[in-house]
Amino acid sequence: MTAVGAAGADRELTELLLSRIHDVPDYPKPGVTFKDITPLLADATAFGALTDALAGLCERHGATKVVGLEARGFILAAPVAVRAGLGFVPVRKAGKLPGATLAQAYDLEYGSAEIEMHADALDSGDRVLVIDDVLATGGTAEASLQLIRRAGAEVAGVAVLMELSFLPGRERLQGALAGAPLEALITV
Repeated sequence: MTAVGAAGADRELTELLLSRIHDVPDYPKPGVTFKDITPLLADATAFGALTDALAGLCERHGATKVVGLEARGFILAAPVAVRAGLGFVPVRKAGKLPGATLAQAYDLEYGSAEIEMHADALDSGDRVLVIDDVLATGGTAEASLQLIRRAGAEVAGVAVLMELSFLPGRERLQGALAGAPLEALITV
């Protein structure tokens, strides 16, 4: 695994985070190497450093709310929101939230999916930082940006723990970001 520290991540942080991410070969299917972040989450020092780095991005980009993408994005985004003193908004798979929701469909490699958030979760003055664990193909992140704008809020940016550079996520998000930053603490 190679790492390139992105904006907001110094070399020491990058090395700490990488040392706690384990490769699991042939999961969930043969030929795929899964990046397991559960050892990072189990290490209070590493998890705290990650939370601090992401909270710093909230401040730098003037976020007023944090969106976490289901499911591992919840684990990262909720403590970041608390650390940054901001509200947390979950974006979930369709059918998981009670009450009025906004939904956004998006295409997958083979089929489509849909995500939702509460219709009243964001206000027109909000600047929203989207947080997730991994940027792969970018479909879920792109759909979340569409949801945020449909709710009348502004996108402050997208921040991920890890970007898989061999997949087209960054390219897919360029148009949807409309000039907002995409920050990856680690690029592999």
